[in-house]
Amino acid sequence: MSYIRHKAEESLEDYLETILILSSRLSVVRSIDVATELNFSKPSVSVAVKNLKNRGYLTVSEEGFLHLTEDGGKIAESVYERHTLLTDWLVHLGVDPVIAAGDACKMEHDITSESYEAMKKCILSILGRG
Repeated sequence: MSYIRHKAEESLEDYLETILILSSRLSVVRSIDVATELNFSKPSVSVAVKNLKNRGYLTVSEEGFLHLTEDGGKIAESVYERHTLLTDWLVHLGVDPVIAAGDACKMEHDITSESYEAMKKCILSILGRG
């Protein structure tokens, strides 16, 4: 049961992160944009959007435009930061960028905040950003 719940939380974090990324590229974000970006079916995205809306992470305008709430935005930004930092670090270590991005996506959900902050400090120093 815990594993199923954990995977569901990962999925919701991925949706929030995707909406954040799309909102930086598009003037408006719709469910179809999310479905296209993730290569998911429209019904799957509709279920996720309803779940995110019910949790208070997302609002949907009358026109169907998706907007992250303050809480949803915080989660999305945290996941995106982890993803980009871990991807950059793996690429720096010589990992192919596509593989690095996939591995970072797995890692970003499972690492504790304490371990991530310690890694972040070290990685930023290694990458010359700290």
